[in-house]
Amino acid sequence: MNDVDLMNAVSLMKESKYTVVFSGAGISVESGIPPFRGPDGIWTYNDPSCLTLRYFRKEPKKSWELIRKIFYETFVTAQPNAAHKAIADLEKSGHIHSVITQNINDLHQKAGSRSVYEYHGTIKRLVCVECFRMVESNSIDLTALPPICPDCSGILKPDFVFFGEFIPEEINSLCLGEAECADVMLVIGTSGSVKPASMLPFAAKRVRASIIEVNIAPSAYTHHITDIYFQGRATDVLTTIADRITDNRQRVLYK
Repeated sequence: MNDVDLMNAVSLMKESKYTVVFSGAGISVESGIPPFRGPDGIWTYNDPSCLTLRYFRKEPKKSWELIRKIFYETFVTAQPNAAHKAIADLEKSGHIHSVITQNINDLHQKAGSRSVYEYHGTIKRLVCVECFRMVESNSIDLTALPPICPDCSGILKPDFVFFGEFIPEEINSLCLGEAECADVMLVIGTSGSVKPASMLPFAAKRVRASIIEVNIAPSAYTHHITDIYFQGRATDVLTTIADRITDNRQRVLYK
């Protein structure tokens, strides 16, 4: 890790009046959740067409079998890692103001982050496709598929965005507002390939935010809008930044 870049990133975040985190699947890899794309990605071994609304309505049982396998047998057992905890600690110390996450796994909240905007939704809730009632996913028996709405007997769908589904206007507007308030945006674990979420760092840059990027490999942002780029694991980079900002060498990290 370049010492000059580290010093500059710490200085930017200490002086920032509004730092926003924008996180993607890469931040959760060290929690045991594979990324969606790439050689070991979820869509390398599973058919993403099963998560289109059209397929879900036509074959809800088959769609739910894949949903349960991926999201409710793997994601729900994952625990926050040191990167999630560092972000939560920096929020508590006033150095991070909000988190916009593309992830649906609730790990930011489990780590202690309070101001979290879930751009693509969450696995914690299910929504009825008929009456739109919301229920907590842990209150529904997922051994019998597809799960049925307790009110109208319609089919329940996870409350996250499927392929071909529009981002709800409310969350899109809230996230855009956060991006446009930022004077520093910390971009973590995202390739910048999924629209419209990928446009949020560009929105922050348009209002002259400084972009600090943490990624294993260069992204769509690196050579275009990124001011400081750290190539490496989110846990390593974020714990180092958090320690420098809070000057706390004894901070307990998640393993």
